Formats: sequence, C-alpha cells, structure tokens
Amino acid sequence: MSNNDSSSASQTSKPPQPPPATAPTAAEVNAAISSLADKGRDYGDWRRIAPAEVLRMKAPAERFLCPFAANEWGVDFVAFRIRDMDSQEVLFDVEKQPLKALPQFPSGFNFDVLRQIAYNFPKRFLRFKTVGTTLKFTVGDKPVSRFRMIERHYFEGRLLQSYDFEMPFCIPNTTNEWEVIYDLPELSEDDIQAMVDKPFATQSDSFYFVEDQLIMHNKASYAYVDDKKHAAAQPKAKTKAESKADD
Repeated sequence: MSNNDSSSASQTSKPPQPPPATAPTAAEVNAAISSLADKGRDYGDWRRIAPAEVLRMKAPAERFLCPFAANEWGVDFVAFRIRDMDSQEVLFDVEKQPLKALPQFPSGFNFDVLRQIAYNFPKRFLRFKTVGTTLKFTVGDKPVSRFRMIERHYFEGRLLQSYDFEMPFCIPNTTNEWEVIYDLPELSEDDIQAMVDKPFATQSDSFYFVEDQLIMHNKASYAYVDDKKHAAAQPKAKTKAESKADD
C-alpha cells in the first residue's frame, strides 16, 4: 500500500472474555456448606455411630448425629417421588435444579433446615398398604459400597415402624435411581385420627451409611389432612389450551 492510498483498514480489539462459568459439583457445594454449618458444633465421636446403634433408638434423635462434612462420597439427592403402589397415585414429586454457582447464605442462617423436610399428605395415606419411592442421586469421585438407608418412624415419640434398605454398589461419578417399597403399618382408626389431629407429631429419622460409616442424617415431619382439603390445596392441572398459552 502506498503512502497516497486513501483506503484504510480498522481492527476492533475486544478484551479477553472470561471462561464460561462451571457449575459447582455436589462435593464443592457440600464443602462450602460444611465450612460454615459445622463450624463450632460438637458432634462427639460421630464416626463410631454404627447401624446397630440407630436401630436401637426408641425415639427421634434430639439432634443431628453427624456433620455435613461426613458426606465424603459426594452423595447428592437430586429427585424424589412417592406413590401409592395400589393406585399408582403420585403424592410427592420433586426435582432439584442444578446450581450455577456456590450458594450464598445470610448471617445467622440455620443450616439444619437443609436436612429436614415437612410433608403434607392426605388422610387416606394412613390407610395405604404399601408406598413406593424413587430416589435419584449422584455420587462423587469415590465408589460407594453398601449404601445403606435406615429410617425410623415415630408418632409422639413412639416407634411406629423401622425400615432398612441397602444398595450394594455405585460407580463413581454416576447418577443412580433407587426404587424402594415400604410396607406401611396397619393403624387403628383412633391412631389415624390422632395423627390427623396432631400435625407434625409424626416424625422420622433417616440415616445413611457407606460401609457402615454414617455419612448423612436427615429428619422429616408429617401432617395429614382431610382428603378434600388436601385436594383443594393442590395446584390445578392446566388444560391443553392453557398450557399452550403459556408457551
């Protein structure tokens, strides 16, 4: 190009773009939570808690028996469904949305709410003979052997039923589904009415072990309401026209 050439070329420089954000792994999320939630809390010699010990419990645990950091295998529950086995009616169905970044918590946050849940079921649930659950979960970099779940269910501190299930093996870095069938206790009409009249007095502890080492402890409470009231409280199914209008 000569010095008299009037043509010119321009180039626009853009600053380097940061790499796309990577979603945190379950292990990273648990590590972030445990660094805050476990700080200053004394769980005693929780590593010595064996399945036989929780199977002897006659009342709900007064506290959580292990720290968040106990979950060294990166087990993360991502979806859960409960259904009546006779009618196949789905009573509870939830799926966790993946996180785009590590969670942030306000000062004074009660981390124990992350491992407890309150269920609202229709009264007829108490007359079901069997219910089935489907638990979808992921595991981290370590193989999971003898993944055992022990559930203890109580009403007003009285043991109603105990359940004990085991999955032999999970391959590292996999998503797994665990189908479990629960035979429910046969309750008297007086018991059923008492459980309806006293919401959340029905409670359960769920203990999770890997090779007999306690890795998680969750709590649940249950309220049972009149079937009509429960139906009225549920979101109504949309018609095809309504669903299309939302698109």
